[in-house]
Amino acid sequence: MAQTVVITGASAGIGRATARLYGGRGADVVLVARGRAGLDAAAKEVESLGGRALVHEADVADPDQVEAAAAAAEEHFGPVDVWINCAFSTVFAPFEEISHEEYRRATEVTYLGFVNGTRSALKRMLPRDRGTIVQVGSALGERSVPLQSVYCGAKHAINGFTSSLRTELLHRGSGVHVTVAQMPAVNTPQFSWVTSRLSKHPQPVPPIYQPEVAARGVVHAADHPRRKQYYIGATTVATVWANRFFPALLDRYLARTGYGSQQTDQRPPTGDSNLFEPVDAAAGTDHGAHGMFDDASHGSSLEAVLARHPAAVASAVASAVGVGVAATARAALSRRGR
Repeated sequence: MAQTVVITGASAGIGRATARLYGGRGADVVLVARGRAGLDAAAKEVESLGGRALVHEADVADPDQVEAAAAAAEEHFGPVDVWINCAFSTVFAPFEEISHEEYRRATEVTYLGFVNGTRSALKRMLPRDRGTIVQVGSALGERSVPLQSVYCGAKHAINGFTSSLRTELLHRGSGVHVTVAQMPAVNTPQFSWVTSRLSKHPQPVPPIYQPEVAARGVVHAADHPRRKQYYIGATTVATVWANRFFPALLDRYLARTGYGSQQTDQRPPTGDSNLFEPVDAAAGTDHGAHGMFDDASHGSSLEAVLARHPAAVASAVASAVGVGVAATARAALSRRGR
């Protein structure tokens, strides 16, 4: 039978690319977001690829709306197999330039949105003792950067919340699994619609990856949820380990470079922000999965490929070691025979 998959933040970016992958698998995909134009376009893509789609407009900051989306998913397609929390919103600005209302709103969407989604998923999965929840995290959930205090704070909170929940599931011997897919910089439309008080247009810190790279990581995490987390992209791994070994040095480095590396030479966005209202509410305003950085983005990640095929990597390493041992033995025998 086809999987039933709920994706929040499905109208654009990583959520949109993930929906396409599940559509190609013939899955039943429940698309949750605020903007109708993006949702409708995502549904058409899912169905054109062989899946079935259900569109549900909801603000993930509202637990009642999330619960309504979960109920609609099961009424339409049956039990939810996979729930993917991906929706977020943020503000690019120094901390003192972000208002209380903006900080609260971004936190409610980016952190409490994941809590709300997880709660509605568990309400259905726990009694059945099966199901998978994937949290779309970020390297910035382990290593904060300047100008993104609200986003970094929310992503750190998601890691802490998920780790606590995981231990509770282990304690009860539950068949429900939760894992995190930690993301690198990704070329999504958010940089053109984010609330920003920067002097230039915001950008992801290079190297940048395409949403399809992130989506493959999300789907792999959903297929293999017993691991605590997956690092998508070599820069995510490098960021995490650099922060663990050289945190103070990294603080000073980011203090020097973090402002410039997160801005282009272009003027800041002049359109509407999506913090309080979706920018794709009206027909014809779909933004798709990709942002404006296609020319600078990578369509693949060697590290992500290796993470998806650990057995093959282990086999290759073992073969290489075996070849080396054999060569060393032959050399030793040759020396003895002289």
